[in-house]
Formats: sequence, structure tokens, C-alpha cells
Amino acid sequence: MSTTLTVAVAQFAPVKGDIAANLDRIQGVFAQLDALEPRPQLLVFPETTTTGYFVEGGVRDLAMTAGALAEALDERYRQAVRGAHVIDVVVGFYERWRNTLYNSALVVRLGASPGGEVLHVHRKNFLPTYGMFDEERFVERGHDIRAFDAGWGRAAVLVCEDAWHSLSGTVAALDGAQVVMVIAAAPARGAWPRDDAIPGPATVARWERLVRDIAEEHGVFVVLANLVGSEGGKTFQGSSTIVGPRGDVRMRAPVFDDAVLTLTLDLADLDRARADTPMLADLRTALPFLSKGLDEADGRDRLPVRWDEAPMASRATEGAPARGARKGAKPPADALPVVTLPFDEHGTPSSLSIDPAMVEGWLVRFLRMEFARRGFQNAVIGLSGGVDSAVTAFLCAKAFGAEHVHAIRMPYRTSSADSLAHAQLVIDALGIPARTIDISAAVDGYLAAEPDADAARRGNVMARTRMIVLFDQSAKLRALPVGTGNKTERLFGYFTWHADDSPPVNPVGDLYKTQVWALARHLGVPDAIVHKPASADLIKGQTDEGDFGISYAKADVILNWLLHGYEPAALVARGFDAGEIALVRKRLEGTHWKRRLPANAMVSPTAIGEAYLRPVDY
Repeated sequence: MSTTLTVAVAQFAPVKGDIAANLDRIQGVFAQLDALEPRPQLLVFPETTTTGYFVEGGVRDLAMTAGALAEALDERYRQAVRGAHVIDVVVGFYERWRNTLYNSALVVRLGASPGGEVLHVHRKNFLPTYGMFDEERFVERGHDIRAFDAGWGRAAVLVCEDAWHSLSGTVAALDGAQVVMVIAAAPARGAWPRDDAIPGPATVARWERLVRDIAEEHGVFVVLANLVGSEGGKTFQGSSTIVGPRGDVRMRAPVFDDAVLTLTLDLADLDRARADTPMLADLRTALPFLSKGLDEADGRDRLPVRWDEAPMASRATEGAPARGARKGAKPPADALPVVTLPFDEHGTPSSLSIDPAMVEGWLVRFLRMEFARRGFQNAVIGLSGGVDSAVTAFLCAKAFGAEHVHAIRMPYRTSSADSLAHAQLVIDALGIPARTIDISAAVDGYLAAEPDADAARRGNVMARTRMIVLFDQSAKLRALPVGTGNKTERLFGYFTWHADDSPPVNPVGDLYKTQVWALARHLGVPDAIVHKPASADLIKGQTDEGDFGISYAKADVILNWLLHGYEPAALVARGFDAGEIALVRKRLEGTHWKRRLPANAMVSPTAIGEAYLRPVDY
């Protein structure tokens, strides 16, 4: 056994659904590492490296056998490296095994024998099927966690959610693993500022704490390999990490960006860590007793609680009140201070505050990847003069360059003059090409035949006419339309269906209005736009907050609590106004239909969107 291990971790954004392209990228990493000294003995790629993660029903198209992947990797490795060098490679992929589909990790030794030598295949045990995840619909569970032997020592692999269950790391360590590889496709969440020094979204810090705990509790090295890139608006966080057996972070990759880490580990660190903190040895000693407890806990009947009775001398006083415990007695002079709070201050939803610099970088990357995936270099934006479209224009200019962002102003004859003027401020500040297209004739031409149309209908006609213009300009300019609707508007249903919500890419759709304002200040959006009352500008004097009957500041806070699962009664108990809660909840629950695609009658076993599932970016 070697006393050192040189490990490499590769995080990159796979091409969605394109195995050949991703094998090319893997081959490129092989070539990069071949130039290093010392050359790595172990190379770890993230979960679903060969295909991307959110492929839904495409798993059936993309799954391959472990043997086929081993042969393909060995072929690429032999093309990439000079001379004879053996390396163990861990790659996440969708596997077909015994006519069943799995989310798996292949461990293959390359360069030793033709076709590669398969050392281990781990099939993900815990399949997240909640929130944005739906794995159990598309793949089956694995049912074991085992370590395996390599030339440099003994190791185990966990796939993403496996690592969130502490027992998984324990089983791997008890089976002798010295190095635990955790491969993941973790979407980033949490844009609020934090006190810790770990860069990136909140989930980066959570993952780092997770792998550090596995390492420290069991005295093992942990290698975390995480995807980057964006799939369907979900941006993988990266920040792959190598952790020592004391839970110490040895190396950390950047957030969101492609990177390759290499580090030589001293395996003798395991001896030192386990001698100082022999938690694994303690666990081995206690395991027979703990296992017995698990078996008993799994039984049908609860075991009786056993304890020693009080000594006979003290039984004589049973039932007698304690001295000084008279009804109404004053507390003693040295009584402990009592601190009470109506609610735990930490039992609150995630903060509405954002780290604007991090959010800027996050959204710029999102735009670049979404446009590249769709084959576009130019963006077209309906510039209204409001803060949402201004922020979107600033983000697009940063993502693609000003010359690739086309602003379209679309006034109606009753539109506010300020709207045009404020849109011009953005055009001048960014230096982006712009055009003004008056929609009055088009709108009036239709409404002439509908003289009884009320304000709401007239506003919807204007909004849908603007989308006709925007998508026609998209075809003319070969530019992708970019949406500008914020999260508060979307939750309130404050948009025209199949109009404002039509653009296929929207960078601000998960930002509440108050968060958009914070980002606008960071980006340098002109003050006149940031500080003016928000308005759809469909009727003279109209404002969003006037239509809502509540301010954005109050609405965002209430929405944030409701979306985190708090019932109205819980909010009232915390001091919120019951009438405002009811107003927000009524808008939220009365507009779900606007946030869904049209309902199609399902008459076949292959209904689109129900049984035939393919993500838009696959």
C-alpha cells in the first residue's frame, strides 16, 4: 500500500444529454493531468457527468452499462496519455443493469488492461423525490454501501443524497474505507448574506459542513466532486472539496466555474487522526450493542423502560411536597434568571436579504449557459422603464456585451412619458441598441371592434400585442426574448397569461420585488427608476401597490413565510396583520392556474408532460 495518494477532482458543466461530447471533455481532463507531476492515482468526476442530471424521462435513452462506459473511458484515456500510467477514475452516470435503471458511480482502473478494470459500481441508495427532485420516478434504488480495494488503499463511494444520511458514511468507514468519494449534482440555493467565510450560496456551506462531519466523525478523507452548469434554471454550485480526517478542508474548488483540483494526501494522517480521536474504534466496540438496539427498535412492541427504584430511605418521603414548595411561595433569592421568548428567533424562513454581488454572478452565468444551450448570442428585451426590465437589461449586457442586447420600447398612446424617458436612461447607461415601436395602432385596430372592453381587457390586449412585437423582433434579430417578471408578480398572478410570462428565459423570476430593487442598486440602475413607484403603466396613475392593496415590502415578507410552509394562524401569532395575510393568500391561491401550462385531456399512456417527460434543455 502506498503511503501517499495524489487525488484529482474535476468539476465541469456536462453537455445535457450528449454522452459523446462529455466523454470528449473527460478525455481533455485526462490530457491535462498527464502533464502533471506527480500524476494523480485517483480522479473523481461528479454525479451524472456523462449526461447531466435533470434528464427526467431521458434516462431511458441515455443509460448505459458499466462495462460499456469502462471501455469508452479506457479508449479515451489511451488516446490522451503518454506512456504507461495507471489511474483509478470515478464517474457518475445513469446505469442500465439487469434491465433496470440506476443513478450510479463507476470506479474503473484505466491503463492497466484493455477495456478498463471495473473495481466497483455504487448505485445510489437514497433517491430524493421532493421539491425540485423526482429521481424515484425515473431510476431504482441501490441497496448496499460497500468499500472496495484499490492499489493505494481502500475506498467507498456515495452519490449525493447518500451522504445526507450519516449512517452511509458510518457503513463505509466500518467496511474499512480510508477515502470516501462523494459525487454530487447539487443545485445552488440561498442567496442571502452569511457570516461564515465560505464563498457562494448557502448550500455550499451546508455541503461543506456535511462532508467535514463525515470525515471527522470517522477519521477518513472525503473527496467531494460537484457539478457546475445550469439545467432548466437550476445552477449547480461546484465548490468541490477535499477534506482531511480531522474534518479540515484541504482544498476547495471555485463556486460555479469549471475547475480541476489536484492534491497529494499523506495517508498516515489517518493514523494520527484516529489515534487522537478514536471515534471509529469506539463505534466498532459499541456496534454489537447498538445493532441489538436497532433490531429491538424495529420490533412491533415497544420495550418497557427499565430503571432502578429510589433507595428505601427516600421512599418515606414519596408524595410529600419538597421543602419550600408551598403553594404561592416566592422563588429563592438565588433563583436562576428565566428568559422567555414567544417564538424561537431562529425558527423563521430564509432571509429576504441577498448578497447582490453573488446573485449578479449567479444570474450572469445562468444567462450565458441558457443562451449557449439554445444557440443564441443576442438578447431582446421589452424595456418598459421599470426596475425589472432595467435589471434584466443590465444583467444581459454583463452576460453578452452591450452590442448583443436589443431594447424594444413599446408605448401605447396613453403610456406615461416617464416610461419612455426612464427606458432611455437604461439605453444610454448601457449603450445598447434600441428601437421604439408604438403599439397604439395595432391595439386600437382590434379594440375598435370591442368598444365595451373594460380596462382589464384593454390592458391584456396591450400586453399580448407587446409579446407579438417582441417575438417578431426576436425572429428578425435572431435574438432570444428575455423575461422580466419578478417572483412577487408571478405569485400574485399580476401578469397577462401568455404575454408577460412568454419569454423562455427569465433571470429575475425567482427574486421578490424587494430583492430586485436591492440588485438594481448594486448594478447601478439609475435612481429615478429604482425609487419610482412600480407600475404596469396600463392606466394613467396606476401603481402595482395600489392594485394590490398592500406594499411590496409587506407582501414579500408574508409570501416568504407562506412559501416556507407557515399557516396564517402561525403568522398572526407572530404579529402579522390577519387582513393582510388573507389578502396575500387569496391572490396566491387564486392564481395557480397562471403558473401552469394548459391542461390537456390525457387519453393515452404516453401523454406529453405526464408520461413522456423531457426537460426543455435536453
